[in-house]
Amino acid sequence: MRKFKRTTLTLGLCLAALAPIAIPAASAQDVAVERAMADAPYWDASLPVEQRVEDLLSRMTLDEKVAQLITVWNSKNEIQADGDVFDPAKAAARYPHGIGQIARPSDRLGPSSPREVPRRSIEDSIQYVIDAQRWAMENTRLGIPVLFHEESLHGFAAKDATAFPQSIGLASTWDPDLVREINDLIAGEVRARGVHLVLSPVVDVARDSRWGRIEETFGEDPYLVGEMGVASVEGLTGPGTDRKLRDGQVMATLKHMTGHGQPESGTNVGPAQISERTLREMFFPPFEQVVSRTAIDAVMASYNEIDGIPSHSNSWLLNDVLRGEWGYRGAVVSDYYAIEDMARLHQIVPDYKAAGELALVSGVDVDLPEGDGFENLAESVREGRVSMEAIDTATRRFLTMKFNAGIFDNPWPDLALAKTSNGPEGVALALKAAEKSLILLKNDGVLPLDLPTGGVNKPTIAVIGPNADVARLGGYYGEPRASVTPLEGIRALAGDRANIVHALGVEITKGDDDWWEDEVELGDPVENRRRIAEAVEVARDADTILLFVGDTEKTSREGWAPEHLGDRTSLDLVGEQNELFEALKALGKPIVVVLVNGRPPSYPTVAEEADAILETWYAGEQQGTAIAKALFGEVNPGGKMPVTTARNVGQLPNFYNYKPSARRGYLFDEVTPLYPFGYGLSYTTFEFGEPVASASTITAGSPVTVRVSVTNTGDMAGDEVVQVYLRDEISSVTRPVKELAGFQRVTLQPGETQQVDVTIEPRAFMLWNREMERVIEPGEFTLMVGPNSQDLQEVTVTVQP
Repeated sequence: MRKFKRTTLTLGLCLAALAPIAIPAASAQDVAVERAMADAPYWDASLPVEQRVEDLLSRMTLDEKVAQLITVWNSKNEIQADGDVFDPAKAAARYPHGIGQIARPSDRLGPSSPREVPRRSIEDSIQYVIDAQRWAMENTRLGIPVLFHEESLHGFAAKDATAFPQSIGLASTWDPDLVREINDLIAGEVRARGVHLVLSPVVDVARDSRWGRIEETFGEDPYLVGEMGVASVEGLTGPGTDRKLRDGQVMATLKHMTGHGQPESGTNVGPAQISERTLREMFFPPFEQVVSRTAIDAVMASYNEIDGIPSHSNSWLLNDVLRGEWGYRGAVVSDYYAIEDMARLHQIVPDYKAAGELALVSGVDVDLPEGDGFENLAESVREGRVSMEAIDTATRRFLTMKFNAGIFDNPWPDLALAKTSNGPEGVALALKAAEKSLILLKNDGVLPLDLPTGGVNKPTIAVIGPNADVARLGGYYGEPRASVTPLEGIRALAGDRANIVHALGVEITKGDDDWWEDEVELGDPVENRRRIAEAVEVARDADTILLFVGDTEKTSREGWAPEHLGDRTSLDLVGEQNELFEALKALGKPIVVVLVNGRPPSYPTVAEEADAILETWYAGEQQGTAIAKALFGEVNPGGKMPVTTARNVGQLPNFYNYKPSARRGYLFDEVTPLYPFGYGLSYTTFEFGEPVASASTITAGSPVTVRVSVTNTGDMAGDEVVQVYLRDEISSVTRPVKELAGFQRVTLQPGETQQVDVTIEPRAFMLWNREMERVIEPGEFTLMVGPNSQDLQEVTVTVQP
C-alpha cells in the first residue's frame, strides 16, 4: 500500500518544478545523441538489460571498468569547489575514467558529524546530484552515469526526512505490512532526490546484547528477521522479483553477509565463532528468504571472520552459498573500508592492493565507501595477478545494477516531489509506527493514567529523567523537520488537566550525545547526585512519577573503530540512573519507568521495583506523542519483544531457540530470562482457545494451518500477536527446543473473538542432516501457540514421507 504520493512529470514540468535548479534541459537519451557513441546499443532503452550491459562492457577500457567499481566519499573535497559544490574540472582531474558511485550526496564532506558539518538542504543535495550526473554523462568518454547511495535504516538519513523507530522498534511491531509501508515511503523520499540505492535493511540475527549494533537489527529469530527483511525490501524496491526498478522505488542492500550478530565477546567486527550448521540454521535463513522472494540487487559482506576467513575473502560464503545455492544474480558490495581491513585488521594480506585482489576473486564486486582497496586493480591486471575475466564479471554485475536502476535513461531528481518529504503523510506514518512499536513490560494497574475533565482535582505528574525531554533517534539517524520529545508529548496531551513538573535527574553522558562523536564520557557523579536530590524535591508532591531512563546514542552504538566504541560488558543502566530510580522510589509514589534505549532492557532493579514499565526503544520523530498517548490510554501498547532479555551479562548468549542440552542451570542465579522472546502485555486481557491443526497428518513438503480463537476478555480494544512455534520431537541432529514458525498481529474490540489462522510453511519442518543436506525427516512435530515464547498451548502433527 502506497502512502507516499508518486508523481511522474514530463521534462518540461520537471524543469518548471526545479527552477532555479539547473537540471539539464534534455533527457539522458538526448545527451547521449551529442556523443560520438550516441547510436551505441547500450543507449537503447528498448533492448534487454543484458544486451545493453554487454555492449557497453565491450567498449570499455580496463581503467574505465575499474573506475566503475570504486566509490567516492572520503575524497569528496577533492571534487568540490568552495568545500561543497561539485566541480566538474576537479572531478575530471581526479577521476578521468569516471565514477562508479558517490556515497551520501546529502552530506557535504564525507565522514563527519552532521552537527559539525551540517547536511545539505534538499535543494543543495539535488543540485549536487544534477551537477555530478551531468558531468558523468556529458564529459566522460562513454557517458556512464553515477549511482548514488544513502543510508535509510529507519528513515532516510538526510535533512528534512521522516524518522521512524529504530529497527529493533520496528521489529517489535510484529507487523510486516507496516514495515513494508514504511519502506515504501522511505523509497519515495530517497528517489525524489536522485538517489537510486540505499544501504538497508539489516537482516543480521542478533544473539548477543552486549553488541551495540543490536538496535539496528530485527532481533534474534531467523523467521521474524526474515519476514521483516522481505517486507523492507519489498517496500523499497516494490513487490516481486523483477530487478528493473520502478518509478519511485530504490534498490536495497542486504546487510551483512553474515554472522555479524554474534561477535566474539560481543564486540563489533569480532570473530564469529559459528559452525556451519548454526550458520545454516540461524544466520543464513533471512538472507536466503530475501534473495529468493524479492528483487534484491545488492548484498553487503560482513566485517567479521568465520573460522579464520574474513567474509570479504570468503568465496564459499559469497560464491558457493549466495550465488550458487541461492541463485543470487546481483552485486556484492563491501562494507565501509572492509576490504582494507583484511590488511590492517585481519592481517591476512600485506597491503591494500593485495586485499583488493583477494576480495575481487572471492566475490566482492564493489568497494565502499572510497576505493582504497580496488584502486590498484588495473595495475594488478597488467601484472597478471588478476584476470580480465574477474574484472569483467564484477563490472558486469555493477553495470547491470545501473541499467536496472534506469539511470542511463532518466537519472534526474524531482525537486517538487522531494520538497514534500517528511510531510503530513510521513508524520502520520511515523506516529503509527511509534504507537505500534511500544511494549508494556509490567503494569500493576497504575497505567493507563487518568486525566480528569473539568479542571477538578488535577493530578500532579512528575516527568523525570535524562530521556524525558529529548527525542532520541538512534544510530544512522536522519534530521526530521520536527520531532516531539516525551515531555512535549505529555504536556500537549495533558493540557490543563494535570500539573506537569519536570527535572533532569541525571546526565547520562557529557556533551551533546552525538552518535558520530568518538569520545564517550559519563556524567559527573557528584553533579548527578545533586541533580537527583533536586529531582526528588520536584517529585515530592507528585501523584505519579514518570521516569525516563535508558541509553543515549553514545552509550550503545556501532563501534566502528578503536577510537569509536559502542559495545559494553554490562547490560544494566549506566551512570547514576539506578540511584535516581531508588531515590524516587523511596518517596512511596507510583513510579512508571519509560525505557528509551537500543538494547534489551536488562535492568533488574527497575524490573523488580517499578510499578509499570514501558519499553519504547528509539521510537522516531513522533515518539513523544506516541508515548504520551500510551501512558494516558489513548493507545493500548501491543508490541512484543523481538529479543530475549537476559537478567545479567553472565547469561549471555541468551536466546529462546536454544538446544535441548543448554540452560541446565546456575549456582546462585536464575537460568530464565528477565523477559522472554515475544513478550508484551496489554491494558486489556486476551484468552486463547485450544489450537487446532488443519490436519493431524501431512506429507513431507506440505504446509499445515494452525487455527486458534483469541478473545479480548477486557474492556479496552487492543492488539495481540498470535505466535506459533514448532518443535521436532525426534531428529537425527539436535534441533532447538522451539522455533518460531508463524505469527499474526490482530486487533480485537472488547468482548470480540477472532479465529486466527497461521499457515506453517514446509521450510519450518526442515533440518540440515548429518550430511549437511536440507531435508524433512518424517515423525512427530509439536506446534505451540500463544502470546509469547513461554506461555504456549500445544497441538501435535505427524509428518509422513
